[in-house]
Amino acid sequence: MAGTRCSWATTELSIAYHDKEWGRPVHDDRTFFEFITLEGAQAGLSWETILRKRDHYRKVFADFDPQKVARMTPARVEKVLLDPGIVRNRAKVESTVSNAKAFLKIQKEFGSFDAYVWRFIGGKTINNHIKRREDLPAESDESRALSKDLQKRGFRFVGPTIMYAFMQATGLVNDHIAGCPQHARAAR
Repeated sequence: MAGTRCSWATTELSIAYHDKEWGRPVHDDRTFFEFITLEGAQAGLSWETILRKRDHYRKVFADFDPQKVARMTPARVEKVLLDPGIVRNRAKVESTVSNAKAFLKIQKEFGSFDAYVWRFIGGKTINNHIKRREDLPAESDESRALSKDLQKRGFRFVGPTIMYAFMQATGLVNDHIAGCPQHARAAR
C-alpha cells in the first residue's frame, strides 16, 4: 500500500488494529458497547495496553453482550476485579455494568445504539484532513454533545476526550492522517 501509515501505529498489534479497524464505520451495537468499554478502560493508560488485554476483556465481559453484562452480580464484579487480564480498576469495572444497563435503555428508546449515536454527526462520517498527528484534536463539539448526553443517561467514563477516541475508533470520525492509505478507505 502506498502512503504513510498514521504514526501511532508502530507495533504488530497496533498496526493490525489501525489497518483493519480504526476509523472504519461501525453499525453493530455490540461493537459500539465494546468500544465504550475499552475506551473508558483506557483512560490514563496507553491504547496498546488495552489492545493487549482486549481478548481477555471479551472473555470476562461475555463478548460485550450488554444484556449479559447488565446482569453481572456484585459477586461477579468482585471476581472480575481479581483478574489480571483486565484493568483492575473498581470504578471502571463497575461502570461497565452500569453502562450496559444504560446502553440497553438507549437501544429500547432508539431501536439500536447505532441509530442513537450516528445522530450526533448527522448520520455520515466526519472526514477530517489532518496532516500531522500533532494537529489531531482531543475532542470536538460532537464528542462534547455525545459525552453530555451519555452522562445524562447514566454512563460513566464517557468524557469528551474518551468519546472523541470512541468516535475515531468506530468511524464516526475519520482521523487517519492525510496520505495514510487508510484515510481514503475509511472515507468511502
